[in-house]
Amino acid sequence: MNEGSRIFAPYRALGLVSTHIPLVVRYIQRRKENLIVTVVGNSFHTYGAAKLGLLCVGNPHEDSIICMAADAYHIYTSSRDIIYAWRRGTELKHTYGGNNQTKVHLILPFGPHLIAVDKRNYLRVWDIKAESLYMEMEFQRKCFEITAIAHPATYLNKILVGSKQGKMQLWNLKTCKLLYSFSGWDSSVLVLEQAPAPDVIAVGLANGRIILHNLKFDETVVDFKQDWGTVTGISFRTDGFPVMVTGSEIGHIALWDLKERRLVTQLRDAHSGPVSGINCLPNEPLMVTSSPDNSLKMWIFDLPDGGARLLKIRDGHSAPPLIARFHGSLGNSILTAGEDSVMRVFSTVTDILNKSLGQASYNRKASKKKTSVIDTKKMPAITCLASETAQEKAWDNVAAVHRGKTVVTTWSIGSQKMGQHTLVHERFKGRELCGSVATCVDLTICGNFVVIGYDSGHMDKYNIQSGIHRGTFGNPVAHDGGVRDVVTDGLNQYVVSGGQDGELKWWRMKNCHGIKKLKMNESVSKMSLQRDSGLLGIALEDWSIHIVDIDTKSLVRKFYGHRNQVTDISFSSDSKWLISSSLDKTIRTWDIPSGSCVDSFMVPIPTTSLTMSPIGDFVATTHVDHLGVYLWSNQACFHHLSLRPLPENFQAATISLPSTAADVTQLVPKEGDETAEVKPDDDVDSNYDEYKSPQQISEELVTLALLPTSRWLNLLNLDVIKKRNKPVEPPKVPKSAPFFLPTVPGLEFKFAASEQETNEEKSKVKSLFTFEVLTTFGKKLKDGDLEDALKMLLEMGPSGVEVEIRGLDPDAGGSEEVLVKFLEMIKCALDKQHYFEAVQGYLGLFLKLHGDFVMRSKKVHEICDELAVVQGKSWHNICDTMNQTLCLVSYFKNAALINY
Repeated sequence: MNEGSRIFAPYRALGLVSTHIPLVVRYIQRRKENLIVTVVGNSFHTYGAAKLGLLCVGNPHEDSIICMAADAYHIYTSSRDIIYAWRRGTELKHTYGGNNQTKVHLILPFGPHLIAVDKRNYLRVWDIKAESLYMEMEFQRKCFEITAIAHPATYLNKILVGSKQGKMQLWNLKTCKLLYSFSGWDSSVLVLEQAPAPDVIAVGLANGRIILHNLKFDETVVDFKQDWGTVTGISFRTDGFPVMVTGSEIGHIALWDLKERRLVTQLRDAHSGPVSGINCLPNEPLMVTSSPDNSLKMWIFDLPDGGARLLKIRDGHSAPPLIARFHGSLGNSILTAGEDSVMRVFSTVTDILNKSLGQASYNRKASKKKTSVIDTKKMPAITCLASETAQEKAWDNVAAVHRGKTVVTTWSIGSQKMGQHTLVHERFKGRELCGSVATCVDLTICGNFVVIGYDSGHMDKYNIQSGIHRGTFGNPVAHDGGVRDVVTDGLNQYVVSGGQDGELKWWRMKNCHGIKKLKMNESVSKMSLQRDSGLLGIALEDWSIHIVDIDTKSLVRKFYGHRNQVTDISFSSDSKWLISSSLDKTIRTWDIPSGSCVDSFMVPIPTTSLTMSPIGDFVATTHVDHLGVYLWSNQACFHHLSLRPLPENFQAATISLPSTAADVTQLVPKEGDETAEVKPDDDVDSNYDEYKSPQQISEELVTLALLPTSRWLNLLNLDVIKKRNKPVEPPKVPKSAPFFLPTVPGLEFKFAASEQETNEEKSKVKSLFTFEVLTTFGKKLKDGDLEDALKMLLEMGPSGVEVEIRGLDPDAGGSEEVLVKFLEMIKCALDKQHYFEAVQGYLGLFLKLHGDFVMRSKKVHEICDELAVVQGKSWHNICDTMNQTLCLVSYFKNAALINY
């Protein structure tokens, strides 16, 4: 059974920010910051409100997230019939449900309990810690279908439930009794939000009305009506201004003055889709909104009329991208464009470097990025683009083709905006060719010229700096049918075009004259050129792929295997592989030298565009009706792959699209402390790791003595150093100290303290220990004070260390027991992974001086065998740590090149 691709593995998705699930705001006391949580498919993102930066990506669920809620302890998500409780965004603490129940679409944290409403109109209350079902109620869908739930402030054990029929009910969950029924307003209740005033609840209806209702007296306080249809969200400012904010399904936001009971201002076209989530940050003049248009926006209330302006934004494509191409030679940037006519640059390293070049528009001033007003003069979708880095800082370096348009637009990545030129020939302004459409475009490697092909068979060359027409290929047309694709070589000598007539033609770049043509079996669909090798990949209408050498102008390979139209092709950096995608949902890798397919896998959604990194580490794909750009890692960059041709009847396995986080196949609750109490202050993002003392760190890692290299590196070469440093003249005898200043015998010159003689010293009977020749170091070894002995050795110089280790020999006053103790000291240090470099030097000197005795003594030989095992384990540990550190340093060095 095939497990998937042998070359490519899912890595992560780029450009996904939000969906139709409303955002959630949480305040973390320890961070002193609000955290904003948005749903992205089967995962969720956590952003910091200070900089709107991505802090954490939740683990992917088995299916899409249906709804989300949060409190000071957990983030609650619902997928299928299971509810998950998360801490720190990635730590799964609890799960609820899963017994073949229906999908849960409403969640409300309620103190120690969690309220959930499923599609069958069952209301269940779960005990959060025990994960047990507290109570269950069933509502009749014909009479009361639950659409919204809320907990009124100061109402103990009570929740307010809104219905599709427009009625509301107040329930006491402790006694499981219905306290009161509200007649409603003959429209579905979609939003329930607690107002700053007690007993008052804001009710958002499907007909656009916003009701501020007093629950205590069952009276309507204020009744507003927005003309934009359904109310999708309600929030209140809590920074001292009595303002209510409401969202609509067409992207408008209304601000209402509660004191004067009137509309203050409007935010027209705040989003290009419905405002799914809206929340005013507590005690701050800030508001965050989210929408299915894949954007998260932060607004600040600082305008003179009390309105809000856009402060920060995190967004991606609001409509599916149609084309993606790696930009630059480092493979760190991906240039994308699609149905929303927006050109974007995504970074494979960090989301901070993502850029938006704006929206293609007939009015260039309206195409600026970060605008909150939707441009009514935007151009159609971008279907083809070409970019170069040669003149990126000087002038425009991107050319784009728009669907159904003759005009080709230019863009500047350096200036991050739409260019000043729109390239169109005068012939297309007449009646005969006014309906012609640009089909393909390519930029020369020097960044000076743009070559454009049209469905009328014409092909033109423009100067991208000035926008002036510089030549026409063919007389009068380049191909009898439409030009399907065009490429330029790496030396600016040739232009190769493929046409609907099935011909491949070579043109001289300088004078636009034809050189040679090659007849293909079918019409050309798409082409891709590897400029370094001169190999041209051609996808034909019969679903086959041909490879042509543009230098020899001959056909070199033919590949058959796709069962539907080929959507895109791309070469690897070494020209060894050709990767292709098709509407049959397969992505195939063709080995060019052997002329065979060596890898194939299927994706759930057909691929619309495919591109491989210039350094070969990633493949980026876009898919039908998907807003993200998906990265697949090339396993050949990390280990050796043994590939062989696949059989013709090979059945490719389906691989799920990459998620925004690491791939987790199963969601398993963490065993152990599931019922342990969690404090709100502890629920922070993963940046706050548990504190570890230096001693704990030293137990996990290898520590060094941090001594000068002269103290341990040259211990084995002391005899050579002494011979080299031998003085020419004999050493002079230092002056002796006066007789009345007694000194202490030893290696170091010390004066003896003046002490009165004791009775024991006056005695003529001497103890046996007074004749012992061991030094202080040797005595500590003999007594078992191994740590003190090692510290004493670390304080000595190279000569002192040699004298101490040499004195352990039995012939020099030591003993076999002391030698064993020395080896045990080395073994203890290696076990604890302390003073690694110094201990290695001491061990080497010991074996050099006492190697013969070690071979003769069985006891010392045994301890050496044990020491060899410990020493090897310690060395492998530090070697692996160093290799990992070098790998990270190399990665960060390459990432730092992005700033240049």
